[in-house]
Amino acid sequence: MSRYGTVIALVLLVAFNLAFTRNFATMQTLNVNLTQVCTIVIVAVGMTLVIATGGIDLSVGSLMAISGALAPMIFMGKILPIGSIYLGVAAAMIVSVLIAGLLGLFNGWLVARFRIQPIVATLVLFIAGRGIAQVMTNGNLQTFRVPEFQWIGLARPLDIPAQVIIMAVIVAAAAWALKKTLFGRRILAVGGNEKASELAGIAVSKIKLAVYGISGLCAGLAGLIVIAINSSSDANLVGLGMELDAIAAVAVGGTLLSGGKATIIGSLLGALTIQLVRYTLLANGVPDAAALVVKAGIIALAVWLQQQQHRG
Repeated sequence: MSRYGTVIALVLLVAFNLAFTRNFATMQTLNVNLTQVCTIVIVAVGMTLVIATGGIDLSVGSLMAISGALAPMIFMGKILPIGSIYLGVAAAMIVSVLIAGLLGLFNGWLVARFRIQPIVATLVLFIAGRGIAQVMTNGNLQTFRVPEFQWIGLARPLDIPAQVIIMAVIVAAAAWALKKTLFGRRILAVGGNEKASELAGIAVSKIKLAVYGISGLCAGLAGLIVIAINSSSDANLVGLGMELDAIAAVAVGGTLLSGGKATIIGSLLGALTIQLVRYTLLANGVPDAAALVVKAGIIALAVWLQQQQHRG
């Protein structure tokens, strides 16, 4: 159960819905669940790498808000007049995601350079980041209709949502890097035993900087997808609570919250499980508030299973 609990839960949920939930076995239902889970998975990829080093990143939701607030300001010419919409969109995507990545590096710098506890270091941008996004927009809702930008959230190449393709590429690349590359092995080594890693010649500070920077990049990209789907950017709501959803996906997926062991595919399955639990409850008339209670129970069970596996 500790190793395959997430897979078993996911299979049982699918079987239950196939038997009892009307219209579950349709492409529309599949697309709805996938599009709703994509941003969680993308953020959870970065969160998995951070947690693998023994850290945590509470700032991802606020970084999504900053990225989501900055992009429309660029492609709508609020910062600098840009003649070409394509140039404006390209600049908006690149700059917004890079800014989020740089803020992620700031988190890593606080953790690596000053040895501040990750939960405290990332709490800085968790609080200040959303405030920065609100100041940037004066607290106003930014609405837009820019197909050249919104393809990232609305396009359907080969009838597959674009964000699903982006999610799949990121998951595949991160899973390969974590399992097959020296960088991935060093991430797990740092989380398993930081002092031993330093003695072995691993640049622990650089590893921490890298994973927090990657987490910031993932959050920035997720922020763009959210505002593209909504055709608007609200600094008060974009990414709200995302840090908890991402941590929950990572925990349910089997990554040790203490670091040293991580699975990107597990985080994907964890996010899908949590999403499907919520869908199942809503589709069968259970209030959304109850879904939050069930989600908390799932997280508690996942942590307990981790403890049993660690003791074993």
